[in-house]
Amino acid sequence: MAADRTLIIGAGPAGLAAARALTEQGLPYDHVERHSDVGGLWDIDSPGTPMYESAHFISSRTMSGFPGYPMPEDYPDYPNHRQILAYLRSFAADASLTDRITFHTEVVAIEREGDGTFLVTTRSGDGAERSEEVTKYGQLIAASGVQWDPNVIEIPGYAGEIRHSVTYRDPSEFAGRRVLVVGAGNSGCDIACDAARSADHAAISMRRGYWFIPKHIFGQPVDVFAESGPTMPMWLEQAVFGRLSRVINGDPTRLGLQKPDHKLFETHPLLNDQLLHHLQHGDITARPGIASAEGTVITFTDGTTEDVDLVLLATGYRHTIPYAQSLFGDEQHPDMYLTAFARTPALYGIGFVETNSGAYVLMDMLSQMVAQHIADRTRRPDAWTAFERHVATDRPDLSGGIHFVDSPRHQGYVDAHAIQKYLRAVARRMGWTLRA
Repeated sequence: MAADRTLIIGAGPAGLAAARALTEQGLPYDHVERHSDVGGLWDIDSPGTPMYESAHFISSRTMSGFPGYPMPEDYPDYPNHRQILAYLRSFAADASLTDRITFHTEVVAIEREGDGTFLVTTRSGDGAERSEEVTKYGQLIAASGVQWDPNVIEIPGYAGEIRHSVTYRDPSEFAGRRVLVVGAGNSGCDIACDAARSADHAAISMRRGYWFIPKHIFGQPVDVFAESGPTMPMWLEQAVFGRLSRVINGDPTRLGLQKPDHKLFETHPLLNDQLLHHLQHGDITARPGIASAEGTVITFTDGTTEDVDLVLLATGYRHTIPYAQSLFGDEQHPDMYLTAFARTPALYGIGFVETNSGAYVLMDMLSQMVAQHIADRTRRPDAWTAFERHVATDRPDLSGGIHFVDSPRHQGYVDAHAIQKYLRAVARRMGWTLRA
């Protein structure tokens, strides 16, 4: 019966991890993807993707693959987006997941019935020939991603062109332009480096100072170096690596950057060597937050100005789930136990974790736990009920002792080591197994 089945929404990395886990448990499921192939946001041809040509993974090949399926050894330390897409498609094919996905199928709406099942409205087909269908499911796994709904800010008084980075693809778009990039996440810094090389003039606006972490230390990817060293208390790691960062990068204020107002690791890791390089060579100018604008002249909080004809907003994304927002709660940080179990029974989300290390391992761990919880519903009903009590009441501290900054992105942010340790403890308590 359809009500006994699970629906997986999305065929990016999170959806693939969920599909493998359900397959391993022998559970029936349907899997839908609105695009024409596997890959999610890593497919630069997928409509609405935030991918751009210069994008690379910010965690290393060594630390980033799915457990049991490492990335190819001939990949570079930090693969580019096309290599990641090829890896995901190979993973799906080798795990026999691709043929079970229904492509060109979009979830339009979800309603929860009184018996706890879900009525799912899907729209299928390509082009003008599209049809709607309503199907009942016992469980739902939302794996549709969190970087599709751009957070667009307003700049009152500005008369030039404003775009969000979700629309950006190639450095040639900056040719002959005076460009201001707003925001200093990893994508913002990448795009600012593209502007530094291609625009007539480039500047980047940051509301606060950040710690810039080099991608390599002593010839090793930084995450490999960090994992290979001794385990230290967080306060000591912050002191040691903070000191190392200052030795490597020097005084950031010398380059026009603001001094960080937080300790190392208290924001999402900013892995970028090239922005400092371009600042050192005068290819781009660092500015603080925006104070006001008039015409094409933007004034910053320190009184400096930039005359720019293009503002590119690298201001992040809202974690919306448009087809089921009321079931998941807040659009910035959906309220889910361990980032995957919704407070509504039988409703799950994979890929909503915001963390400071490679996410694919966590997606895999959470998918295995979700799959075993779904299996418990019929195989071990008492265990299923016991876990639902944990979902309703357990709100563990997964910060790992890190005081993350107070910003929308870091609401619900977790430390990778802390959450992995807690997931393993929960799995042991429930009698679940997790792959090494």
